[in-house]
Amino acid sequence: MALLSIQSHVAYGHVGNSAAVFPIQRLGREVWPIHTVQFSNHKGYGSWEGDVFGADRLEAVWRGVKARGRLADCEAVLSGYLGSAEVGSFVMGAVRDVKAARPDAVYACDPVMGDYGRGFYVSKGVAEFTIREAIPASDIATPNQFEAESISGRVITSLGDAKAACDAIREMGPSTVLVTSFGPKEQGIGSISLFLASEEGCRILTTPRLPIEPPLNGAGDLTAALFLTHYLEHREPVLALELTADSVFSVFERSFAEASRELCLVAAQEEIAHPRRRFPAKKV
Repeated sequence: MALLSIQSHVAYGHVGNSAAVFPIQRLGREVWPIHTVQFSNHKGYGSWEGDVFGADRLEAVWRGVKARGRLADCEAVLSGYLGSAEVGSFVMGAVRDVKAARPDAVYACDPVMGDYGRGFYVSKGVAEFTIREAIPASDIATPNQFEAESISGRVITSLGDAKAACDAIREMGPSTVLVTSFGPKEQGIGSISLFLASEEGCRILTTPRLPIEPPLNGAGDLTAALFLTHYLEHREPVLALELTADSVFSVFERSFAEASRELCLVAAQEEIAHPRRRFPAKKV
């Protein structure tokens, strides 16, 4: 079985599809990657080269994929950084195509829009499109805390706030919401959490926060890819959360040990393939 992953791509380092494709493959699934941008490296370095692809170019690639006649093999669509609102419309069309061929296919939306300290960093219209169309069409949404606030229209400073925000997002469409990089005020600065809301209720999972500076890019892309893949395997959101958290923390441990500016995905591939559920998800 396969996943269609529509995200950015970099030649050097690991963000977008270059953070998602290998972990999904390492967990035993085929990936059909379509790149919304092709950059030399992520923007955290301050300079980069490359192109943002228009919707027409992505449509052409997708037509070629559809011509192979294997859409029923596609279990899920994962979308990340879009590049433009027009590309977002292309994603919605691809989701409809996949679900027409396979009605039980899952659409997971990683609503890449912005973050604390940077604000919105996407092109004009992308955030509005994401909130208006992508989130309501999704089955799973994986916003960071800033994005969860933007989508729900609620400030998140506590567990209660997180629950209310996730309830509001779930009412928009997705049955499962995973808030990444969650840090309520009552939590110490030496830890970081994931907050999950699903039909099984709400859970929080907390791991140590490693002192990595500058922060690693691509962690949200990796988290979304792993969570979706584990969910498809087990259909248990809480189990998917615990397996994902272990692998992501293992990648961070390896990256910290090697003083790497990038996620050490290849070095930590065994931990990605065989996570240990070290961190329990606690019911809220």
